[in-house]
Amino acid sequence: MATTPANLLFIMSDEHQTGAMGCAGHPIVQTPNLDRLASEGTRFSAAYTASPICVPARAAFATGRPVHDTGYWCNAHPYDGRIKGWGHRLRETGHTVLSIGKLHYRDEADPTGFDTQVHPMHVVDGVGDVMGAVRDELPVRHRVKALAEKIGPGDSSYIQYDRQIVEETRRWLTEDAPGLDRPWVLFVSMVCPHFPLIAPPEYFEMYPPESMPAPRDRPGDGVPRHPWIEALAGCQIYDRFFTEETRRIAIASYYGLCSFLDDNVGKVLAALDGAGLAETTRVIYTSDHGDNLGARGLWGKSNMYQESAGIPMIARGPEVPSGKIVATPVSLLDAYPTILEGVGESLTDAELNLPGQSLWDTANAADDMERAVLSEYHAVAAASGAFMIRKGRFKYVHYVGFPAQLFDLEADPLERNDLAADSEHAGVVADLSAELHRICDPEEVDRRAKADQAALVERHGGRDAVLAKGSFSGTPAPGEKAVYG
Repeated sequence: MATTPANLLFIMSDEHQTGAMGCAGHPIVQTPNLDRLASEGTRFSAAYTASPICVPARAAFATGRPVHDTGYWCNAHPYDGRIKGWGHRLRETGHTVLSIGKLHYRDEADPTGFDTQVHPMHVVDGVGDVMGAVRDELPVRHRVKALAEKIGPGDSSYIQYDRQIVEETRRWLTEDAPGLDRPWVLFVSMVCPHFPLIAPPEYFEMYPPESMPAPRDRPGDGVPRHPWIEALAGCQIYDRFFTEETRRIAIASYYGLCSFLDDNVGKVLAALDGAGLAETTRVIYTSDHGDNLGARGLWGKSNMYQESAGIPMIARGPEVPSGKIVATPVSLLDAYPTILEGVGESLTDAELNLPGQSLWDTANAADDMERAVLSEYHAVAAASGAFMIRKGRFKYVHYVGFPAQLFDLEADPLERNDLAADSEHAGVVADLSAELHRICDPEEVDRRAKADQAALVERHGGRDAVLAKGSFSGTPAPGEKAVYG
């Protein structure tokens, strides 16, 4: 459909589960501002990250290209502007394009497509987490103990950083945006609810830990863990450091951070409205990936379960249907055509061949259950490449060197019943495997990713030197130093 050019406010959070919103049916989490955004616009109920970890997901978002096409494999392969993205196209065509907050690219000096980066967060020292590229034999990451220790009510540098991002966004919308005469794009990127799972006290108090449900399907609950997932859990040993009590405190903190995030989104939307720009600006809210939050004994992200690979996706504004829920599978890769078309730019032939499709078109069309979207993972704790295809009601996960998985998300939304070996679903497995192989050769991609990562590790002194240096617990906010261990 023809889209009337308009401004675009694109808001991204970090590690927000797809279901952790009231509008998505969560029975506990309170997100009135996101709920209102969904009621005034369209929510995409089957949205996925391009890769369930920060740096590759954000590189895919910037370029519109899947991870296997760019080689931004892990948190030590950050986006550097080598492949031009939607930001470059906007600048070339005279649009104002600004970022406020987390980018997680290589560094501020790289030509990554923004006129200005305000308070940017980039990977540590322009290098990132090299330890995450050690995959020949997965190491045990003892540093992850910090996730279980830094929980509960309080303050953190991420909370302070998000407050700073919100205030600068409000200032720009109020003072700078009204004077622009061409459609602009403002990318606002907050960090919460990313760990540390410390929530401002007023939000933590909304979720008494004793009333929080315990994480489901933990080892010993009778739900077997896939061998690839076992290898992941043996590297990222988060759950070993929790008790039953601290798991509930961590969950309460995460939910509190979701409500803190929601309040920040509300402040940004109020500023947009107060500046008189709401009627001429489309808004998209999403996250770079989700968080396992203790399910299956897993924390953080790094796998293809819904908690990790699923993301929230909401759009509102001119020509976007109100109160609609779209079941067509969508992806962060859809951001590229969405952003360009939203401000009135036509796609080149090369851009039309990218895998993404405009969310404006998807929002105004009937559900397309034949559309397939891809997510892939080649980063920390991955024994081999993992590839997900979502099509219709089914999710197929291909692990190089391990058995595949198949889930019927309508009948089994908690992904407890793996149908991959069920003869009645052999046709579905064959179809979705063929979808994957039309996109890429997973075995070849896995070899290439591991070779690139092995070369990176060698450039940093080899496996022993990298493991001796260790890693850090999350990229520090601007102005702080990473602490290795």
